[in-house]
Amino acid sequence: MAERERVVDRPRWVTHDVDPERPSVARVYDYLLGGAHNFAADRAIANHVLEAMPELRGMALTNRALLRRMVRHLLDLGIRQFLDLGSGIPGAGNVHEIAHQVDPKAKVVYVDIDAVAVAHGRTILEDVPNAIAWQADVREPKTVLESAEVRAVLDFEQPIAVLMIALLHFVSDSEDPHRIVADYLDPLVPGSYLAISHSGYEEGEEDAAALEVRERYSEQVAETTLRNQAELRSLFLDLEIVEPGVVRMPHWNPESPDDVDETTKRFPGFAALGRKW
Repeated sequence: MAERERVVDRPRWVTHDVDPERPSVARVYDYLLGGAHNFAADRAIANHVLEAMPELRGMALTNRALLRRMVRHLLDLGIRQFLDLGSGIPGAGNVHEIAHQVDPKAKVVYVDIDAVAVAHGRTILEDVPNAIAWQADVREPKTVLESAEVRAVLDFEQPIAVLMIALLHFVSDSEDPHRIVADYLDPLVPGSYLAISHSGYEEGEEDAAALEVRERYSEQVAETTLRNQAELRSLFLDLEIVEPGVVRMPHWNPESPDDVDETTKRFPGFAALGRKW
């Protein structure tokens, strides 16, 4: 009877390959952003880390706002194709919504390993042209780039913006993030871009609360590797870093002076945009 009740209570957007007892990066992030596509296990870990670092929700919202600013900036630069890696669960102000406001023919591919994120994305994109959600492990660039579904949307003879927003801090040094970045950049034509946001601190900035959050994520959600400004810069390989360079997330092309206050000087994360020549 208990098993029957568990099946009946399972939300319709949950596919059978999803383990609701295991927190996921995408669903914890969804909860921090105020979304509804998460489980008790995701909310439990999120609430635990929020107790240690209440500002974490604001940090997630700052990261989401950064994504929107970067997409708008890329559109101003003439980019009309976006590969959003580790895209998470689609929320308001998605890449395709921003892009299609400027050009309805803009192309967007969302890629995530989380089945809930992809299932929800496919529902949203069902009647949206030139945009798909694709389930894959973004740590396997060849699988993503050689996918027939991805190739059917993106034209690799034209510039593409690869978005790695809040992604690479979940890729450990042993998984070689530099190789992963290089493999994604290699088939792209000149004029393509790479956008990265990454959690991290400079030496001496990480306090006890931040350490607890990192350890909790690593133990219960996904291994987390924080990197400093110089380490983030190295992930851009030989790309040209465009203005304003590698900076704290709120300082990346803020839309108004009110977006940046004194507390952002030590914001625990950096961002940058690079151009391939």
